[in-house]
Amino acid sequence: MSVEEMVIIPDVQYPLHDTRAVRNLWNYIKTTQPASVLIIGDFMDYTAPSRWSKGTRAEFETDVMRESDGGRALLGDLRDGYTGPIRFMEGNHDARPRDYLAKYAPALAASGAFHVETLLDFEGLDIELLQPFTEIAPGWVAMHGHELKGLSQIPGRTAASKARKLDRSVVMGHTHKCAVSPETVGLGKDRRTLYGFEVGHLMDESKAQYLAGGVANWQKGFGRLLVGQYSAAPAPVYAERDGSFVVDGERYGAIKRNSRGHFIGKEARSAA
Repeated sequence: MSVEEMVIIPDVQYPLHDTRAVRNLWNYIKTTQPASVLIIGDFMDYTAPSRWSKGTRAEFETDVMRESDGGRALLGDLRDGYTGPIRFMEGNHDARPRDYLAKYAPALAASGAFHVETLLDFEGLDIELLQPFTEIAPGWVAMHGHELKGLSQIPGRTAASKARKLDRSVVMGHTHKCAVSPETVGLGKDRRTLYGFEVGHLMDESKAQYLAGGVANWQKGFGRLLVGQYSAAPAPVYAERDGSFVVDGERYGAIKRNSRGHFIGKEARSAA
């Protein structure tokens, strides 16, 4: 039986994204042409229109429309080389302009002008907006991750807790962690394994001011879901500091290193 690959793009948070990691992933998608692509939320960052910036200077430092232009161009780069279906699940950051308008200018909110599907031109790019908890494969549902409360510091365990609640295997973003956490439930012939699959992030951590030079338990990477007729297998892919990664024995976006493991070549300074 044939198995189809679904590539799951985690939190990009444009313009705070890792440009090399994103470029390498776009190249992988263009080269392999997977059966489908799922953007699982927080593709945009939208720092300014949020409760964190309300009433501060940061509220006026960015432009939602200009930021959307850049995000739309990044999606356009993906669509230019990929002919298959692209689906998009809204994250809490993607919803910030819509939520901000609804709270502080409700008379303007009904236009839908600040919904992510409008800002990023899903119609023009042929991108389908999915609702949370949509079944994406046999026994699997997708969510961004903010829809149900509760976060674990252990990679994979947040998604595993959602899987227990929903009695379905769960793939999600939001945590910026990249891991699979399985749980076997039931007795006898009714035993089955549920998977919690967190698909990492594609941010440049140095751009995240809220980390303030600290270290977060995050893992850069993305997800692959290998979908068969009756089940699906999760396959996390981890990215290195230089934004490169390996899938099926092929490295995408490799930068040469010397014998001590240090970056060399024209991108060495920025990569290190």
